[in-house]
Amino acid sequence: MRKYPSYLFILLVVLIFASCSTTKFVPEGEYLLDEVKITSNKKELKTVDLQPYIRQNPNSKWFSVFKTPLYVYNLSGTKHPNRWYNKFFRKIGDPPVIYNTSEAGRSQDELRKAVQNMGYLSAEVDTLTHSKKKKIKLSYNIVSGKPYLVRNITRLINDAKIAKYLEEDSISSLLKPGMKLDVSVLDSERERIVRKLSNVGYYKFHKDYITYSADTVLNTYEIDLTLNLHPYKDKLSDAVLTHPQYRINKVGFITNFDLMQSSDIQSISVNDSLHYNNMPIYYKDKLYLRPKILTEASALKQGELYNASDVQRTYSNFGRLGALKYTNVHFAENASDSTLLNAYVLLTRAKDKSVSFEIDGTNSAGDLGAAAAVSFQHRNLFKGSETFNVRLRGAYEAISNLPGYNNKNYTEYGAEMNINFPRFLFPFVSSDFKKKIRASTEFGIQYNYQIRPEFSRIQASSNWSYKWQKKLGQQFRIDLLDINYLYMPSISDKFKNDYLDGENNYILEYNYKDRLILGTGFHYTYNSARFVGLGQQTNLDSYTIRFGIESAGNLLYGLSNLTNASKNGDGEYKLLSIPYAQYLKGDFSFARNIVVDERNSFAFHVGVGIAYPYGNAGVIPFEKRYFSGGANSVRGWSVRGLGPGSFAGDGNFLNQSGDIKLDVNLEYRTNLFWKLRGAVFVDAGNIWTIREYDTQPGGQFKFNEFYRQIAISYGLGLRFDFDFFVVRLDGGMKAINPEFKSGKERYPIINPKFGRDFAFHFAVGYPF
Repeated sequence: MRKYPSYLFILLVVLIFASCSTTKFVPEGEYLLDEVKITSNKKELKTVDLQPYIRQNPNSKWFSVFKTPLYVYNLSGTKHPNRWYNKFFRKIGDPPVIYNTSEAGRSQDELRKAVQNMGYLSAEVDTLTHSKKKKIKLSYNIVSGKPYLVRNITRLINDAKIAKYLEEDSISSLLKPGMKLDVSVLDSERERIVRKLSNVGYYKFHKDYITYSADTVLNTYEIDLTLNLHPYKDKLSDAVLTHPQYRINKVGFITNFDLMQSSDIQSISVNDSLHYNNMPIYYKDKLYLRPKILTEASALKQGELYNASDVQRTYSNFGRLGALKYTNVHFAENASDSTLLNAYVLLTRAKDKSVSFEIDGTNSAGDLGAAAAVSFQHRNLFKGSETFNVRLRGAYEAISNLPGYNNKNYTEYGAEMNINFPRFLFPFVSSDFKKKIRASTEFGIQYNYQIRPEFSRIQASSNWSYKWQKKLGQQFRIDLLDINYLYMPSISDKFKNDYLDGENNYILEYNYKDRLILGTGFHYTYNSARFVGLGQQTNLDSYTIRFGIESAGNLLYGLSNLTNASKNGDGEYKLLSIPYAQYLKGDFSFARNIVVDERNSFAFHVGVGIAYPYGNAGVIPFEKRYFSGGANSVRGWSVRGLGPGSFAGDGNFLNQSGDIKLDVNLEYRTNLFWKLRGAVFVDAGNIWTIREYDTQPGGQFKFNEFYRQIAISYGLGLRFDFDFFVVRLDGGMKAINPEFKSGKERYPIINPKFGRDFAFHFAVGYPF
């Protein structure tokens, strides 16, 4: 009987929405635009690409099915429109879209022009309407005709230098015989030529200097295309000249540029200057960056041809300096020779120091606690835009349901410090290589001290890593040295007797001994998403690839073998009397976002990982092991609540970890209203161990069984997208539970129980 209230509630919501007339606010004699379709007689014409040319679209739909915003708007009353609840419904809902004949006519014209610009010069668009009661359905039928193809391509370039540059780069041309006469391709070719010439000195060249003329071949669908280069005209004398090439005359730096000032060099206030590598540096009162940092960040070189790519590299290089708030590269023509450019890099200083405080509430399986942290940041520590961070953290938690222990409190103290240099630091490396790679170098140390009723543990680590970007969207990271040291000052007798003695649990025993991890790693990320403006992503399909590999202990193991070092009682080599871990770990993930329309999209993700212990270790250290379940995994299970394999768990979170991981996720995302986004998702995955462990029965990966141990869940998500961050609420239900081999328990999707099968997740950011 407990199911009936929820079923009745769902039925009530459906009846409310069904009873709301979608035409409640549609005036008499007018129509609600209920549906818009685009059809074409050519498969090559994708209707999705033509959707932006529609001037009037129907009311938006949740998940491309339900016009919920319209339903919500129609919940408002007509008798008392100024009452607060009516205003509220109208504010969060969408008013009905009233069919407009003039907008339909504009859409018809825009579609016809768009298809003609794709090469179908004889294309026509018919508009059909079908009305019923106060609703209308609109259809645009495209009759494209045959496309016009380019037969011959001629280039009329009356400028010997430009003709030579384009001839050398002719293989990159987008114009090919046999291509459709596509206006977008023609325009892209103009932009390509501008990019090419702007990198070889043509500072003032723009695409309006390039035009096309097309002659149709009689009684055919073929066209002879001519690309024309227009000459340069002097503004003063109106004389026709060849296009001038510009060179960099000198490069200077103005370090105290005020954003409220004009970028006119003469109006900028400075009171001192110096020269470094023949480059003037102007400043006011005090120079806050070392001259070498400024000159190395500039890709502009005196005496060389103007190069737009060098300008962009200069922006990118200075953008990596945290000591700067704003950068602008200003060019001024030389008074005696207008083809010589004086380049000035205008820099605005950022605030050097900042302090922040954090206070958090914690809830670990019902145990409440609090944490506080204070952080200090200096963005220009050694006048080279080095970013220095120090963070101190403390936490306290009252532990319940832990019988047999005197102390019932958990205390944690932590400190970390790191410094980032915005340049590549390594001995015996040339300056040219450092400039070319443009990597940042980071050094860091961390310390964490945990005091629990069962034990006390100290974890100390340090790292030396490099980060850089090669192209837009590509990120690289090398962890040259990553050291982790685990030290157990004390372990209670009860914890030893219950978990560690008697070799009952090899994983627990391994992870509660002093341990050293000395590793290296490489990580690569590529994001195909295109960005415009202030980081807003355009409405295009995109994908992300992540790859990482790390290893530990190999060098130490080789040295131990060469020196015939002694082993401890567990058969492990040691460094300074501390056993060290040895393993190889690799991770790969792929995420794809497929845009359905401006409000809806599909998101797909697959992630795999494997960590293999060998040599000096029989187990992967806990910090490097995989777990499943939680907000970014299979969301029908709580965090660390799934696997490995068919293992049901024994209440010890260490045993619910593994060496192999698989995650597959599919989400349908939709914009609801205001900042709210919704999602329907299906997740699948699990973790497994490479070896068989007595305390993890059913957890070992076996090729003839693993596919039957893949867990599946489904659910709904609500996201608050505030542009700079996303707050996410996800509720997942188990669909297939690998803990059971058969029966109702294995397939909870058939017989769901909310208390048993539901998991709620709160997170920041999208899951993938």
